[in-house]
Amino acid sequence: MEVMQLLLSGLANGCVYGLVALGFVLIYKATEAVNFAQGDFMMLGAFVMIGLVNPQYMGMNFWLAVPVALLIMAALGYLLDLTILRFMFGQSQTAVVILTIALGFVIRFVAGVIWGHEPQSLHSPLALGDVRAGGVVLSLADISVIVVTLLMTVLLWQFFQRTKLGLAMQAASQNQMAAYYMGIPVKRVQGAVWALAGVVACVAGILYASKGTLDISSGFIGIKAFAAAVIGGFGSLPGALMGGLIVGLIEPFAARYFPTGYSQIAPYALLILVLVFRPNGLFAQVRVKKV
Repeated sequence: MEVMQLLLSGLANGCVYGLVALGFVLIYKATEAVNFAQGDFMMLGAFVMIGLVNPQYMGMNFWLAVPVALLIMAALGYLLDLTILRFMFGQSQTAVVILTIALGFVIRFVAGVIWGHEPQSLHSPLALGDVRAGGVVLSLADISVIVVTLLMTVLLWQFFQRTKLGLAMQAASQNQMAAYYMGIPVKRVQGAVWALAGVVACVAGILYASKGTLDISSGFIGIKAFAAAVIGGFGSLPGALMGGLIVGLIEPFAARYFPTGYSQIAPYALLILVLVFRPNGLFAQVRVKKV
């Protein structure tokens, strides 16, 4: 029963990592750039939801606030591309990476100014019950995290494989200038990508805040999510989810069966091994890029 409890807990945590990793992969598939502010996007989405739902702020109904929060984060993602990232068109990926790192600092500062630096909890109906099966206890929040993560992965994979916009995003990531000359509105496509990444981050933030307390440092979960994306295979949506699950499972078992502190370094030790023996990731989708 103890092993089963650790397994289910790890799966739920891993799904949160997987959702944030999906944001990394989403941006990468469309722009071939890495958004190191994705974890801070998640934190901001959670705080937006807290601002809408908690009684000391606006006190909205939780289910009415969810689409509002998603729209706010989509708008913020699009405006970020419109006002800042669009001016990086044609620049090196390194410049975009540095920009997103700086953006993470800005997001944490703004969140601290608006919501403070003390831990806060989201008034979520997902946190009000548990499901018991034998000696195993699983919270409604954990169940919701698992179900929503699987659903988001399937929907995003179908989006990239079946829709014109998804195919246009991938074409723009291959070669921005070539896609532009072929009639693809590259700038608008990238704006849609950042809006979608904002939505995914907000979903992750809502589920994360439903599981426990939140503060401005919660965005650093993006570091583990980045490791999960690399382990699974950067550019692979199913790989991002599987990488998140692997990282989530490693942590509780390392904490239980190894000395104190090993659970914090275990995901990064695995990351090093993957980079050495399988650099493309465990579930990478290797493709040929035409130049």
